[in-house]
Amino acid sequence: MVFSYKSDLVLKVNIVIIIVLFVTSQVSGNQNSSIAMTQIFACSFEVFGQVQGVFFRKYTEKQANELGVRGWCMNTPNGTVRGELEAPLAPLNEMKDWLQNKGSPHSKINNAVFSPTKEIENYSFNKFTIIR
Repeated sequence: MVFSYKSDLVLKVNIVIIIVLFVTSQVSGNQNSSIAMTQIFACSFEVFGQVQGVFFRKYTEKQANELGVRGWCMNTPNGTVRGELEAPLAPLNEMKDWLQNKGSPHSKINNAVFSPTKEIENYSFNKFTIIR
């Protein structure tokens, strides 16, 4: 059996397309299953010190968005900032460290208290927001 150059080339191109489609479906299938299996954790927090009047909430929102953390924060009548966090464990822990040790440039953090971190099935929030 003899193939012409043109039909042989078409056959090779079709085989390459089939291989690419197969590999792509395998890779995207694996990504989808790993996304679905990502564990999400949540905790609440309260930060004590000079955290009002120093843009603490604004910087908290910025940091949370950079890390992909969802939730909220608000000023309290007692001069603290309270909120909730939801994220995979690594970004959640990074956010907790930021709240406890860094904060906004002019804040002075005396203490940060966190509820026990617990695993949740789904996010409760679509993004991180400031409650006014």
